[in-house]
Amino acid sequence: MVTESGTEVESLVDAELDSAPAFDAEYDFWLLDLDGTLIDVEWSYTREVFDRVGDRLGREFTDREADIVWSGLTGSRDRQLEAWGVDPEAFWAAFHEEEDPLVRAEQTYLHGDAAFVADLEDPVGLVTHCQQYLCEPVLDHLDIRDWFDSTLCCTHETGWKPDPGPVECVMRDLGVAHNGHEGVLAGDGPNDVGAAWNAGLDAIHVERVGHERRGQCVLGDYRISSFDELE
Repeated sequence: MVTESGTEVESLVDAELDSAPAFDAEYDFWLLDLDGTLIDVEWSYTREVFDRVGDRLGREFTDREADIVWSGLTGSRDRQLEAWGVDPEAFWAAFHEEEDPLVRAEQTYLHGDAAFVADLEDPVGLVTHCQQYLCEPVLDHLDIRDWFDSTLCCTHETGWKPDPGPVECVMRDLGVAHNGHEGVLAGDGPNDVGAAWNAGLDAIHVERVGHERRGQCVLGDYRISSFDELE
């Protein structure tokens, strides 16, 4: 079991850059992460949100700290916040108060290579940590809602990646759970890789930020910087 705080997640990082093999597999279904994988948000929006959150908490966040938390560069955001002496519960309460769903949607852009999802003929599911009140406007604004046959926004009730719970929930909804179907989960973070492996799926790590900015190298079954590499 790959856990968010355990050593097994840490075994996914600091691997050699050429460790992941070239993509050569075919799957019966696809699961995808959202933020950092298919979409991203303009930096100006991120910076403004962290400025307002910092004002609420009485603690300034540097550009690097904002980038780490927003992009989940070090894996567990809660664990990273605790390492900085920031209470995660207080942080997320302030963060969600400061997020404006419509403004965020307007500041969100779709990676061009993500369009391959619209052409997939197999069942496709979305498993995201993006909260529903933020996710729904983004899907509508980018007109990608119909790309997915099932969508799950993780909560404390469903569990959070790398817990396999939310992944398995979407698999059941797609009718591909534990019945011989072979699937893959593509995401940009170690928790996506862990969730895939915990659910018995292959993992594609989509490295959009580079290992230098991330500060580590994440190892999945495959590593790509663009979905164009799957063609």
